[in-house]
This record gives sequence, structure tokens and C-alpha cells, in this order.
Amino acid sequence: MMKFLLTFYRRGLAAGLLTGMMVVSGAALALTPEQEMAAALKSGQPVDVVKAFLSHTAPDKVSGAAHKLVKSDATYVSLNFDNPELKQIEPWAGTSKGPEGFISTFTRVAQYWDILDFRVSDMFASGENVAVFGRFTYRSKAVGKTFTSPFSILAKVNNGKITYFQFMEDTYASASSFRSSGSWMVKTDPAKDAYKVGE
Repeated sequence: MMKFLLTFYRRGLAAGLLTGMMVVSGAALALTPEQEMAAALKSGQPVDVVKAFLSHTAPDKVSGAAHKLVKSDATYVSLNFDNPELKQIEPWAGTSKGPEGFISTFTRVAQYWDILDFRVSDMFASGENVAVFGRFTYRSKAVGKTFTSPFSILAKVNNGKITYFQFMEDTYASASSFRSSGSWMVKTDPAKDAYKVGE
């Protein structure tokens, strides 16, 4: 029986410190990011490929990983398909193509936030499709606001390369971590008055 336990520790995403633990017959064998990359390049299995990419998301490693593991015409959907207002706050939001979209996203995430915690709780595959679930805690570097969000990833891998990658999070919380002032007046219930949200 083989079971993978994946955990990002403090600054895990920014530093690329994804630690893989393979449990075989009760013996735990730690896989380094380099071993995960080698295994992914050898096997081409969707879970191995996605896990190896997530192990190499540090700004100094993501370019190499993206060019090895991401197809040249891959689609990256970050947070939404297209939202110009959110893109002003989080420039990587929306749909991009090719390895450069992956590189730009992970590089700028590390520029905008301190990654206090990023951990994968579940990862599994069905054919070419890989699902990843977890949670993270970031602190914005500009205003020092901390938030915790769940996240999910849907990835597709074909012939050992990522062809599609969709990353979802609590964008209200992530965008709000950059708010320096101001509030909204919102009206959600047609039968009730508008009310103020935010600081």
C-alpha cells in the first residue's frame, strides 16, 4: 500500500519546501524536491508531475520546473477566467498561456505576501485529472494583513506535461489583505437596507 502525505511548512510555497513522505510497509521515506522532480520526469504520472511542480514554486526554481513540466500551450486559470478589477489588485488573476503564466504567478505571489503556511491535505488523480486541496496563511508585505484561505487545484497532465492548471482560493480574503483603507456599502437582500462591510 502506498500513501502520500504532502505538507508545506512555513514559507513552503514561496521557498518551494514541499516535503513528500512515501509510506511503504510502515517505513517512511522522505522525498526531496529533487527526487520528486526526477520521479516525475521518469514516470510522467499525473500526480507525480503536479507534486513535483508544487515542490519547485520558489522564485529561483519555478522557471526551471515550469519549462520541464508545463506544456508550451498550457492554460493557467488563476482565481477566475477574466476579472479586470481583481487583476488590478492581483495581476496574475485570469487566464494565461504557457509556462510564463505559471512563472509569473508564483514569482509575484512571493513578492506580494509572506507565506506563513501552505499545506496540502489531499491530492488524488483520475486519469489525466489531478485534484489538490489544502489551506494557506499569507501576510501581505505592503500592509501586514494576515489571512487564511482554503484552496483547490484542478490540473490536467498529458504525456508528462501539465496542460491545464486552475487555482482557486478565497479571493475576497486575499484581495482584502491589501486594503489600506475604505469600506463598501452593499445590499444583498432586496428586502433589507444596504450595510457597510470592511474596515
